[in-house]
Amino acid sequence: MSVTGEQAADTRIPLRDQVRQELQARIADGRLRPGDRIFEQELAAELGISRVPVREAIRMLQSEGFVDVLPRRRGVFVRGLDRQQVKELFEVREALEVYAARLAAERAETADVAQLADLAGKARDAHESGDVNAMSDANATFHDKLVGLAGNDLLASMLEPLHSRLAWLFRMNLEPERVCTEHEELQAAIAAGDADRAAEVAKQHVLSSRQMVLERMLF
Repeated sequence: MSVTGEQAADTRIPLRDQVRQELQARIADGRLRPGDRIFEQELAAELGISRVPVREAIRMLQSEGFVDVLPRRRGVFVRGLDRQQVKELFEVREALEVYAARLAAERAETADVAQLADLAGKARDAHESGDVNAMSDANATFHDKLVGLAGNDLLASMLEPLHSRLAWLFRMNLEPERVCTEHEELQAAIAAGDADRAAEVAKQHVLSSRQMVLERMLF
């Protein structure tokens, strides 16, 4: 995707926002990793635009905590997460996603639950075939879909800024079997309309993922 592709056809989206979304996507899927440098001029040339919207997008990402802009022309770098930031991120995720799981169990329609099951199945298939990227993508989409099933736009808007950071953390998955199983259990609880069970599984899933990521950060 580039800003000369699908998004460019929608002139309602300012160029700076298109660039911001593109950079967030690259951070989320691992094309840009913590510590990588972003060169304004090269990115502008790649996307076929001027440096102005690129610079504006970078300022937005800086304010959101995705990049660091170092002084004296040292450059723009993708920001990593330290242990305290990871703890805070998972605290917020626990509060919001557990509530989202409860709402999803109460409100989801049959067709929506089927889509959630399909995503859990795709993650399982990717795990069994050893396709790490496909599994990460399916897991990230699973969480996005779950939030959508909650039917609460404010809740979704609160979780949206966390998306790229969470997607990056999903790629640190050292326990793919556990993640697959927990997603399947969560889908089953939502399908059964069991809000208490869905909230319980969601909380355990967040806590175990938090522990996994923090242990990975020791190395």
